[in-house]
Amino acid sequence: MIWIVSLIAGSVFGAGLTISGMVNPQKVLDFLDIAAIPSGGWDPTLAFVMGAAVVVMGLTYLFQSRLSSPVLAPKFYLPNRRDIDTPLVAGAVIFGVGWGLAGVCPGPALTALAMTEVHLFEFVVFLAALLVGVILRMATKKKIQPAAAE
Repeated sequence: MIWIVSLIAGSVFGAGLTISGMVNPQKVLDFLDIAAIPSGGWDPTLAFVMGAAVVVMGLTYLFQSRLSSPVLAPKFYLPNRRDIDTPLVAGAVIFGVGWGLAGVCPGPALTALAMTEVHLFEFVVFLAALLVGVILRMATKKKIQPAAAE
């Protein structure tokens, strides 16, 4: 059952990205180009997409907080860390720089790939960067965990 719900949720997410145009890197880059505001070249639609996502997540969080247990899982798996550490900041900076340079983040990239709107070379570069990031995180996780446990 959880696979069906995951498939539906992923399909709705992908459809939302496609309908909003967020699978088009130029749309994202046009939003990030705030210097184009005076000329009218700035595209504010990403702000509306993010705003809608925040509203949906806020309502979902309110609904979830009233449940004693999840519907399709034995327990809730919610983050309990509140600290801001170096790996969090470094990851956010790397993600933001990559997103700003390419105009693509993982969700829209996979959606665009499914729609065959991504050139193979661009996808290979994206995939290589993603794998390097995962490997770096795995390599540094072992070094960071003992320090966090102290």
